[in-house]
Amino acid sequence: MGVYKEGKNWKVQVYYKDWQGNQKRKQKRGFRTKGEAKEWERDFLQQQSQGVDIEFGNFLEIYYKDMDVRLREHTMYTKRYIIDLKIRPYFEKKILSEITVADVRAWQNELLMYKHCLLKVQDWALCCHL
Repeated sequence: MGVYKEGKNWKVQVYYKDWQGNQKRKQKRGFRTKGEAKEWERDFLQQQSQGVDIEFGNFLEIYYKDMDVRLREHTMYTKRYIIDLKIRPYFEKKILSEITVADVRAWQNELLMYKHCLLKVQDWALCCHL
């Protein structure tokens, strides 16, 4: 495993085990910075891990790939839109196994406050005939 300089760009080479337990090698080239290459390596290895110690954003990518073949196109579009709009911004960088009930409640309360504020603005606009 590692990040290597290749001319002006960087490349990543990682070894991982697939779902059948076979060892595989993955390479990706063309990163402009070493940081981009390391970030890709970390994300790839998290997506290949079998546990729930991955970031929520990486978990969503795995989930989307899995559900793309199971759901109709429009259903998947709607699901992706709602998740990306309402859930991803709040939980994207959190580790999946570290999301607690308190985190979910705080997220729910934030959504409710946003909805409550929108209703107040709409009421004000109706009363002022805007």
